[in-house]
Amino acid sequence: MSEATDAVPPEVEAEQAAPDPTPAERDAPAEAPAPEEPPPAEGDESPAEDAAPKPVAEEENSETPATTETADNPAPEVEEPEKTELSGLFVEKPVTATAVAGKDMIFIAKVDSSKLTRKPTIKWLKGKWLDLGSKAGKHLQFKETYDRNTKIYTYEMKIIKVVAGDAGGYRCEVISKDKCDSSTFEITVEATEKEEEADILSAFKRSGAGEDDGDLDFSALLKATKKKKKPQPVAEEKDVWDILKTAHPSEYEKIAFEYGITDLRGMLKRLKKMKTVEPKHSDAFLKKLESAYSCEKGKKIILSVELVDPNAQVKWLKNGQEIKPSAKYIIESVGNIRTLTINKSTLADDAAYECVVENEKCFTEVFVKEPPITITKLMDDYHVVVGERVEFEIEVSEEGAHVMWAYEDQELSRDSQKFRFKKDGKKHWLIIQEATLDDIGMYHAWTNGGHTKGELEVEEKELEVLQSIADLTVRAADQAMFKCEVSDEKVTGKWFKDGVEVLPSDRIKMTHIGRMHRLTIDEVKPEDAGDYTFIPDGYALSLSAKLNFLEIKIDYVPRQDPPKIHLDTTGNMVSQNTIIVVAGNKLRLDVEISGEPAPTVVWMKGDQPITDVEGRMRVEARKDLSCFVIEGAERADEGNYSITVTNPAGEDKANLFVKIVDVPDEPENVKCTAVGEDCATIVWDPPKFDGGAPIKGYLMERKKKGSSRWTKLNFDVYESTTYEAKRMIEGVLYEMRVFAVNGIGLSPPSLNSKPFMPIAPTSEPVRLMVHDVTDTTCTLKWLAPEKIGAGGLDGYIIEYCKEGGTEWVQVNKELCERQGYVVRDLPTGEKINFRVMAKNIAGLSPPALLAQSVTIREIMELPKIRLPRNLRQKYIRKVGEKINLTIPFQGKPRPVATWYKDGEPIDPKKVGVLNSNVDSILFIRSAEREHSGKYELVLQIENMEDRASLEIRIVDKPGPPVGVNVAEVWGFNAALEWKPPKDDGNCDITGYTIQKADKKTMEWFTVYEHNRRPNCTASDLVMGNEYTFRVYSENLCGLSEEPCFSKNTAAIPKIGLDYNRAPFKEKDMNACPKFTQPLQDRSVVAGYSTAISCSVRGFPKPKIVWMRNRMILGDDPKFLMQNNQGVLTLNIRKPSLYDGGKYSCKAMNDLGEDEVECKLEIRAVPVEKTEKD
Repeated sequence: MSEATDAVPPEVEAEQAAPDPTPAERDAPAEAPAPEEPPPAEGDESPAEDAAPKPVAEEENSETPATTETADNPAPEVEEPEKTELSGLFVEKPVTATAVAGKDMIFIAKVDSSKLTRKPTIKWLKGKWLDLGSKAGKHLQFKETYDRNTKIYTYEMKIIKVVAGDAGGYRCEVISKDKCDSSTFEITVEATEKEEEADILSAFKRSGAGEDDGDLDFSALLKATKKKKKPQPVAEEKDVWDILKTAHPSEYEKIAFEYGITDLRGMLKRLKKMKTVEPKHSDAFLKKLESAYSCEKGKKIILSVELVDPNAQVKWLKNGQEIKPSAKYIIESVGNIRTLTINKSTLADDAAYECVVENEKCFTEVFVKEPPITITKLMDDYHVVVGERVEFEIEVSEEGAHVMWAYEDQELSRDSQKFRFKKDGKKHWLIIQEATLDDIGMYHAWTNGGHTKGELEVEEKELEVLQSIADLTVRAADQAMFKCEVSDEKVTGKWFKDGVEVLPSDRIKMTHIGRMHRLTIDEVKPEDAGDYTFIPDGYALSLSAKLNFLEIKIDYVPRQDPPKIHLDTTGNMVSQNTIIVVAGNKLRLDVEISGEPAPTVVWMKGDQPITDVEGRMRVEARKDLSCFVIEGAERADEGNYSITVTNPAGEDKANLFVKIVDVPDEPENVKCTAVGEDCATIVWDPPKFDGGAPIKGYLMERKKKGSSRWTKLNFDVYESTTYEAKRMIEGVLYEMRVFAVNGIGLSPPSLNSKPFMPIAPTSEPVRLMVHDVTDTTCTLKWLAPEKIGAGGLDGYIIEYCKEGGTEWVQVNKELCERQGYVVRDLPTGEKINFRVMAKNIAGLSPPALLAQSVTIREIMELPKIRLPRNLRQKYIRKVGEKINLTIPFQGKPRPVATWYKDGEPIDPKKVGVLNSNVDSILFIRSAEREHSGKYELVLQIENMEDRASLEIRIVDKPGPPVGVNVAEVWGFNAALEWKPPKDDGNCDITGYTIQKADKKTMEWFTVYEHNRRPNCTASDLVMGNEYTFRVYSENLCGLSEEPCFSKNTAAIPKIGLDYNRAPFKEKDMNACPKFTQPLQDRSVVAGYSTAISCSVRGFPKPKIVWMRNRMILGDDPKFLMQNNQGVLTLNIRKPSLYDGGKYSCKAMNDLGEDEVECKLEIRAVPVEKTEKD
């Protein structure tokens, strides 16, 4: 909201703290009218306006009356216009305004602080960055008020004596903690040129009684007076405007009344346009600066003026500060031309500039446009688990650019503790430290010239076991160590033995280093044997292993005891004599040996003995124990192993098979076989080696080409080797890779697939039609598909097929790039079907087909409808009227004309149609409401057609309003409210007529006519009476048949009145009849009706007798006697010569009688004689 006044009245400031007015106060008149004159009708204009023109352009249909605002007559409260709901912090925003130079302007912004935790702060900015708060002074003034009742802050910016340099774009920003809102508006300073002083007084004189048209009862707004004013001479209309242009605004009302101008609002608008600010003659400048300059950032700006004195010195100022010559600012003087050149403009150069010569100045304003910032590196998608860090990264074209980040449709605040924003040069990051499930969605990055988005998918965290604990068999006093490795190094856990938690001691130690968890038991004892379990904290997962205690029994052995192998590999056995080892793990096989003397042990792999005691694969010998160790098992270690023990007493041998299991090899031949609009089908071959364990499934990842960020597509293993990837962006290149999963783990990733792009064929072409047909050709036309997509459009393929056939023949060998084609060499007289398909890189679109086949023969004249001009607009008729519309057309051979109503064929029982060779007639004998709708005429010759549509609306009188209610009664006024009628008669309600009636007399009197609002205030009610009201609704057809009566009444009580009736003596009104106007002699022509009249008075009412030649005229139908308030008339119908004579009129009552007479002469009509041939 903006206002322009010379002075702000104190009522404006007080209004902020005043409570909302009641309906009665809103509708109460500003000043009680004089008793002799009725109050002004609602919607009438006030007789005066403010002296200073307001910068906000008033609408033509504004319903808020204007009032004269002076020191003696403060501005009355008027009904506020209905407010629209605004989003953000603003309750009321400043709006764009236009003003004349030299006037004051006020811009107002209101902020609702009821939901704010901190007082809002406001900034008034000009252009993009210029803060006007530092410019406060004589020219700019700022004011702030607060209403404690409504909790609304009101901020005002007042510009004193607007100059041309004040024009431009402004912005108002309000900030409160983490909330912010902004509103932009513009100020235009105009010096309007004089318009032609034409005869336009009649344009301001209204003829009706509506709100915006009709005669305004201007005298009703003035003080009543009994003195008659002398008629004022009307000067020529051009003199009226000369007087108004030179008169003081306080004289406008007087001048308008003298010259009969009633539309004051229109007069002020006209006068505002006619007033011209005369340019001041400059003694220093021949040519001043332009009002404004604009350029793009980084470009050069040249400001130039031309002086009268070539030797004069100038100063250049920027925002009031003098500019010194430098490499950026170059000041030149050539003759009487002075120029200021600004090199490599920046946003800081967006300011106001002045050129000063002695005591004269000229102003301009420079606007620097910031070039669009593009995004050179797009945002990648992320697929993470809960708790992981997410970094969305983009790169822009310029350093220091402003980037706005948003989640879904909501802008992310930089004060948020969850999100961090980082930038380094052209790179910008959005960082989420620990992702949660609530962070799932689409994230956007915006610059003033680009946009990118990336999707974040967050899955529940799953713990992966990289190495499980293994069973141990140890001897007394040895060390036992259980260890396992999990995927998350932050995970802690607890150790249990036979279900009881293991606590640390001097002998038992638990360590956690990175992802490894260890339980170490020194000097193992028999009671340490049992089942050990590791349970990670927060996960439903447990890892178990068994500790076997090996007892050493010392028995007496004969000296010649044959050797014996005591093989115990239950912990690693999956079948008899088979040991499974995970690749990369350590295999330690302790084999107990007995025999006397001590036997010799030989380990062999196949046929090769193993003799190394050091290295990756080795044999360790201990007393009564042989240990076979493989460090970091590899696939090559798989095979048959044997142990042979010999001594003089004999030999023993055991065979083992060591199976190495590993993660599988990577899948092969990953490729894309099909693409869609946002999906792609990926296939691959299983890995050559499954790692010794069955393949459980596959995991897929994708990324945008050129990006290094891979996004997981599934967390659960996918068993098939064909996968359809979805939720992709059309037109973006992607790459895929696949992992194989078995019981051991995840394979290395496959090679990246070749880049592929999700893309889809276009939709079918639309509006395929036949443009022309000859004996051998058919011309087709169509429009481009509605949906093209990122694949673009390469061209079209046209095919035809004979009616009844199934073989389609392609017409064009090369793609047709235009949206039209001439199919040639067609058989004459055949019926042909045509279809058109669009083609792009993704393939052919669905075909567009004609509704029916085309007969190949020449059409002499194309069908064409000549719709009359008056039917091109809405055709409105009242209920019961006759409708007869003739639509001419042309076409050869004779076209077939078909009428449709709202897309359906018309009902011949309701609407009649008559077609001829040259026109079609639509007629309705008696229009009804159901006949309203959109009618369409289709003219068709074979497949050639033309269409024309017209809209018919049948209107009727509206129904009565609903729920008339007396909302409030105060003083001598009553506020009425009601709702619009349920039936508006099929057209807009133009107003309401309100009537009142005293309950005593029940005589109805009109309060308002053409009242547009569904409420009003009835004033000047009589004290002591009780009133009821009724309301008629009105539209184009007139008033409603029935009114709606008020549910309750308005009783005006008698308060503090004691009326003493004065003695009254009734006057005797009896009087004998007396003619006040006698009869006059008359002479008339025979055959022409005539009348004679006179007037009489008397009380009681006298009896009247008419006589001719003293004979009383009875009930002769030739004579008609009338008495209207004492005026007596005798009408004689077509008198003849015998009706002449003396006519007399006699009046009689109980007090006497009186008589008058006259002579009536009847003249004959002369007849001319004609000669016979």
